[in-house]
Amino acid sequence: MRALMVQGCGSNVGKSLLVAGLCRAARRRGLSVAPFKPQNMSNNAAVTVDGGEIGRAQALQARASGLEPLTDMNPVLLKPDSETGAQVVVQGRRLTSTRAADYPALKPQLLRPVLESFHRLKAAHDLVIVEGAGSPAEVNLRAGDIANMGFARAADVPVVLAGDIDRGGVIAQVIGTQAVLDPADAAMVRGFLINKFRGDPRLFDDGYRLIAERTGWPGFGVVPWFPQAWRLPAEDALDIPARSGDGAFRIAVPVLSRIANFDDLDPLAQEPGVTLTMVRAGEAIPDCDLVILPGSKSTRGDLAFLRAQGWDIDLQAHLRRGGHVLGICGGYQMLGQSIDDPDGIEGPPGVSPGLGLLDVVTVMTPDKRLTRVQATHAASGVPLQGYEIHIGRSTGPDCARPFAHVAGQPEGAMRADGRVVGSYLHGMFTDDGFRRAFLAQFGASAAPQDYAATVETVLDQLADHLETHLRLEPLLALAR
Repeated sequence: MRALMVQGCGSNVGKSLLVAGLCRAARRRGLSVAPFKPQNMSNNAAVTVDGGEIGRAQALQARASGLEPLTDMNPVLLKPDSETGAQVVVQGRRLTSTRAADYPALKPQLLRPVLESFHRLKAAHDLVIVEGAGSPAEVNLRAGDIANMGFARAADVPVVLAGDIDRGGVIAQVIGTQAVLDPADAAMVRGFLINKFRGDPRLFDDGYRLIAERTGWPGFGVVPWFPQAWRLPAEDALDIPARSGDGAFRIAVPVLSRIANFDDLDPLAQEPGVTLTMVRAGEAIPDCDLVILPGSKSTRGDLAFLRAQGWDIDLQAHLRRGGHVLGICGGYQMLGQSIDDPDGIEGPPGVSPGLGLLDVVTVMTPDKRLTRVQATHAASGVPLQGYEIHIGRSTGPDCARPFAHVAGQPEGAMRADGRVVGSYLHGMFTDDGFRRAFLAQFGASAAPQDYAATVETVLDQLADHLETHLRLEPLLALAR
């Protein structure tokens, strides 16, 4: 029962993909392997088989390992709901909400559940591959750390450090990290690797040798840029291309400031008949056939953000041109008449007027709905699979025209003219049959592709990529 940890010289250096690829490579060696991330910060969450939520990246890593996602795989999940605060989810359930300035005082009590979850996974599998968060070089955050070296030392897990050459300055990234680490922390590092190289990796031979000489750490390889990464569910909205595809059916998605569970969009982005445009702050919603308002971790806050961008005006113009709107989860709530948060669950208590495009009202409630669902699309009669992960209940006359039926009960709402629809169901577009039926409503064709099989193929390609470019056997042999 062994473990190995991948830490990064910074955020977004590719740790999540590296761990996913390592998990798939270990599984192909006949090992029972599980992913683990002590602390993650993301609003892109997955509903687990044991009824909680974890970061979407850990759900993908679980898939790479051949496992159902479990709450133990990401025992602390921070879900930002403002510039200075976040909801704290522990072992799949909301513990509290806290300001960033107050979080350090909370961290010491989180180490116990983190270690509990880790040891349960370690006892159940041959190998646990751990992903760090951010960078251990953030030594100002070292006190009470549970995400990087604090966890590695508490659990006695050896560390491999990943640098991102695509950002530039990778030599300083790795050597500088060693320079600022406490000697006892630095002793946990057993080697390094370089990620996201574009071009001929041999051109970095001198830099690679320099890092090894300066740090005394062995190198495990230089990993070239993995071009198929965009076909895997993204955890960071910034990883979604501004424009995907060149199909005739045009979808626009406003990128909300607290956008959540945006991997809903991944299957649509891969449809050859679709052009998917992510609309960033300061940009107007372009002429298109469908606008999707995505989920949000702070619905009232993002509704204010939407209005500040002028997107409410763009939506009215879009509908006047005959366009359609689909709101998912928080986006559904925004489409209604009002959003009432009497207990201040997502921010200051109060009521915000909605966009008024659906005749429903939403009241935020403390109980959070976390469940996988089997549903039937009302308009087409096609069955679909998805999941719910939300607070708040929406009611009103337009609910009499539901988007779907779940266990015989109506779900979602539709305006009388059928051009504005809302639903709490995430993950619906991963269902191939439903995706085809949904696009067919608009006269758009869908390719006969198997989205789940595509993800599996890309995970195998990722493992092949790491097998080719890393010294994988000595790397995995570090685990203890």
